[in-house]
Amino acid sequence: MTPVVSAPPGTQAVHRAFIVLKAFDTNHPEWSVTDLARHIGLHKSTTFRLLGALAHEGMLEHDESSGIYRLGAELIALGTQALRSTDLYIASHASLEDLARETGETATIEILVGNETVILDEVHGRHLIGGRPDFGLRYPAHATSTGKLLLAAERFGQPGERRMRRLHLTKLSPKTITTIAAFDRELIKVWRQGFATAIEEIEIGYSAIGAPIRNVNGRTVAAISVGGAKPRFTRPRIRQLATRVCDAAALVSRRLGAS
Repeated sequence: MTPVVSAPPGTQAVHRAFIVLKAFDTNHPEWSVTDLARHIGLHKSTTFRLLGALAHEGMLEHDESSGIYRLGAELIALGTQALRSTDLYIASHASLEDLARETGETATIEILVGNETVILDEVHGRHLIGGRPDFGLRYPAHATSTGKLLLAAERFGQPGERRMRRLHLTKLSPKTITTIAAFDRELIKVWRQGFATAIEEIEIGYSAIGAPIRNVNGRTVAAISVGGAKPRFTRPRIRQLATRVCDAAALVSRRLGAS
């Protein structure tokens, strides 16, 4: 159950509405009233009223035959509008298009939220068999190239702000790194070489290469990657792709004011 924390005076209804919306994620794209109420720790009648209000405004959709709720079109529209007004989207979208066109692989830009990476933008490659991530999806950071970069930057990047995040190194494939010692070595290697790979670590058959994006203060704020079918990611091509992804990340960083 997700605990409901106290809200500032006069904002309880708004606070609870956000709790409801945030409960819809990759693991739970749909909820019934009963299950959601139990999950967020609110009374069923309160949850029902919140869901009804959000559905009335188009933030949620309600399937009357099954009683199931899911995210609605208005929320998607707002999210898209928010994305396209961000500096990261403006600075990176053209580079993602270039990467996808030149490499044939799917290109993404991602940020770190908790222990997961979130896809902010993507451009699909030309290959029929390849990576097909989707905007807004989350993945465990320890098994992705972008996540490794962002975790390495958090660990080693900013003097005085270094964090030792507690990670659950869940095994997602036979090649996922699942021990703290091995993952620490991986982060050191990533930080030193300036890019990261994830070769079949999140799923057998899928590989990706990522590079960091920095802002005007030199802080790593996102990561850019290309990903696709493992057979195309041979050792010689990994080196070529790493160079191309690093160049793209450097260009986006310059657009954000990094030196």
